[in-house]
Amino acid sequence: MPLSVATWNINSVRLRIDLVRHFLARYRPHVLCLQETKCVDDSFPAKAFRQAGYRHIAIHGQKGYHGVAIVSRRPLGAVDRRKFCGIDDARHIAATVEHRGRPLTVQNFYVPAGGDEPDPKINPKFAHKLSFVKEMRRVAAELAQPGTILVGDLNIAPLETDVWSHKQLLRVVSHTPVETESLEKMRAAGGWVDLMRHFVPPEQKLFTWWSYRSPDWTKNDRGRRLDHIWVTPDLVSEAKAMTVLRDARAWERPSDHVPVIASFA
Repeated sequence: MPLSVATWNINSVRLRIDLVRHFLARYRPHVLCLQETKCVDDSFPAKAFRQAGYRHIAIHGQKGYHGVAIVSRRPLGAVDRRKFCGIDDARHIAATVEHRGRPLTVQNFYVPAGGDEPDPKINPKFAHKLSFVKEMRRVAAELAQPGTILVGDLNIAPLETDVWSHKQLLRVVSHTPVETESLEKMRAAGGWVDLMRHFVPPEQKLFTWWSYRSPDWTKNDRGRRLDHIWVTPDLVSEAKAMTVLRDARAWERPSDHVPVIASFA
């Protein structure tokens, strides 16, 4: 049976539950990973997901901030919630889902945004972000067991073509060299394959996020690729398609991120 996995920074799941319902009804991924759910576990709109056919739910929530979740049409097993940097700020959740007679592990991350000033000495948010990715790198080999998909808002656009202007964003948080180099070291430490760039050549622009501050995001197209789907090498041959739902940025009261879907044979 095929398997489709989607990732979406929803920027408040309760505020945008109607958008989520629309997305699930139209695209029907088997598994949806959400970031920035912004609610405690007891406030998560589980009923709405179950009514949509997503009866299997794993949540790691926090009041008003952060939060991640995995909802699935297939049973979830081996749920894991990790703390990074010694802080329980609900930025990770993992679960297994069966595919072709074996369990696949889905790792769902929400990496800290890092604030506005790209200097860890004066910006504790940026220091936290760098420490978070460094810790991810230390456990990369443990996370990257065969049959693993890593998804989420990693809040870093690693390639020059992952931002609207490489030169203008070199000193902007999410595309500074210290961030992009750290993320690449983490990816390499786990042997992960960047599945989005497996389907879209690195020389082509590819964005998943457009700022709310932009007066006309469609016209100036000043986007960044902050959302990612990585897989262990054994899954590359099973990956059949990848879609960035750019049109979702134009939905009513949208998230500033759009969903990304990967399909496996």
